[in-house]
Amino acid sequence: MNRPKAIVIGGGLGGLATALRLAGRNWDVTVYEQGATMGGKMNSWTREGFKFDTGPSLLTMPWIFSELFESVGEQINDHVRFQPVEPLAHYVFDDGIGFQVSASLPQWLKTLRNLEPQGERRFLEFMHLGARLFTLSVHTFFRRSPFETPDREALVALRHMPFRRAWGRYDRTIHSFFKSPHLRRMYERFPTYVGSSPYHIPATLTLIPFLEHAFGGWYVKGGLYCIVESLVGLLEKRGVALCTGQRVHRIISRKEQIKGIELENGAFHGCDVAIMNGDASLARVLLRQPGAIALSESDRSLSCFVLLIGIKCRLSDLAHHTVYFSADYREEFAELFNRRRFPQDPTVYVSMPSKGDRTIAPPNGETLFIMANAPANDSDAWDEQKIASARHRVFQRLRKSGFPDIERDIVVSTVWTPRRMAESYNMPGGAIYGTHSHGWRRAFLRPPNKDRRHRGLYYVGGSTHPGGGTPTVLMSAHITSELIRKYEGA
Repeated sequence: MNRPKAIVIGGGLGGLATALRLAGRNWDVTVYEQGATMGGKMNSWTREGFKFDTGPSLLTMPWIFSELFESVGEQINDHVRFQPVEPLAHYVFDDGIGFQVSASLPQWLKTLRNLEPQGERRFLEFMHLGARLFTLSVHTFFRRSPFETPDREALVALRHMPFRRAWGRYDRTIHSFFKSPHLRRMYERFPTYVGSSPYHIPATLTLIPFLEHAFGGWYVKGGLYCIVESLVGLLEKRGVALCTGQRVHRIISRKEQIKGIELENGAFHGCDVAIMNGDASLARVLLRQPGAIALSESDRSLSCFVLLIGIKCRLSDLAHHTVYFSADYREEFAELFNRRRFPQDPTVYVSMPSKGDRTIAPPNGETLFIMANAPANDSDAWDEQKIASARHRVFQRLRKSGFPDIERDIVVSTVWTPRRMAESYNMPGGAIYGTHSHGWRRAFLRPPNKDRRHRGLYYVGGSTHPGGGTPTVLMSAHITSELIRKYEGA
C-alpha cells in the first residue's frame, strides 16, 4: 500500500516539526529548503572558534519542545540540554538606572519593592491576569485553529475569559498596573517578541511577559541551533528526504486540489498535501493566483539589524541578556512603524551566551549577538553606507549606556540586515513574524493553518496561527499536523 505523500516547503523549525510528526504517522515526507542548511531563521554561523545562533536566543515553555520529541518516542534530554538563564535579563535605561530581572520570585519581588511603592502587590495582580490568559490559551488558542468549530473544551474555557484589563490596548494595561516609568518601559518591550508595537497591540498579549516570569528563560548548551540539528537527525533516521539549496517555484493545483510542486529547475514532484513553511502570503504567489502579491509593508511585523561579533577578551560583568533602552521609546516605534525608518536612537539588545556556555567561544573570547529593531521595507537597499550608519547608531546607544569599548577586540563579525533576511529566508522585506499583531484581527486571526480554498494545502510557522516565537511555532506544527490527520485521514 502506498504511503500518503507530503511536501514541506521550507525547512524552518515549524516545517521540520511538522515533517517529524507526519513521519511518525508513516507519511512519505520531503522537505525542500532554498538555503544551504535546514533551520530557516533558526540557524548558525561559525568562525575561528566562535559559534553564533543567527536567530532566536532565548526559549520559554521548554515542555513544548519535549512533547515534540515524545510524539515520536524520543526523550529530548537524549538529544539537547536545556539550561535556565539567570538572571532573565539586565535592563539599562537612558537615565542611568539599571536593574536585573531574576527568575527567582523572591529576588524579583525584592527588586520590585525598590523600584516602586506597592510594586510587589501590583506585580502579583499582573501575574494573576497573565495566569488566567494562559489557562484560557492552553484550552483554546494554543491547542486548535480559531477557524475550526470550537469543541466542548474550548467552549468551557471561553466562559472563564478575563475581561477586566485584558481587552484594551497593551500599553494602557501595563500603565494601569505599574507606576514606575522603568517598569513600564521594561514591559512595553515584550510585544517586540512578536515583531509589534506596544502602542498598537491588544492587552491580551500581556500573556507574553507572564510566560517568561512564570516558566523562565532557557538556553540550549552549544547553541539553540542544536535543536535543529537534533530534528534533522531524527528526520533522517525516519527516512524523510531533506533537500537543501532547492527553491520551490510553483505550487500546482487542479480544480483547487493540490497536486504537487515545481522546483526552479522545472522538476515536478507530486504530493497529497503541501505544507507552506514560509510567509503565508507567498503561497498565493506560488499558486500563481492573478494579482497575488507578498505581504504589504503596512501589514508587516518588524525586521531587525543584527551584528554577530566575536571578541578576544572576556566581559565578566555582562549578563547573558541585556537591553539598553533608547531615550524615547514611543518615538522609536513611531519611526519604525509610522515613518518606516531605522531609529535615530535604537533600543539595543545584547545576548552573550558564552557567559554560561564556554563551548561556543575560545577560552579568552566572547560571542555577542547585538540587535536593534528595523522596519521591513522593500526599498531599503541596506548598502555599505546604510549599514555603517545603523552600526554607528547602535554603538552610540551602547556607549551612552555604559557598554564596554570592544571595537579593538573584535576578531570576527558579520551583519544581518532586513534585506539579507528577505533574500535568505524569502520573508517580505525581512519581516520576521509575517504580519504584525496590531488590532484584534491581526493578533488572533492570523492566516489559518489549513487553506480555505485549496484542498491539501496547509500552513505552519510564525506567520500563521498561533504566531511567532519558537514554542508557538511548535504549537503551529502540532495544530497543522492534527488538521492533516482530520482532513486527510492519515
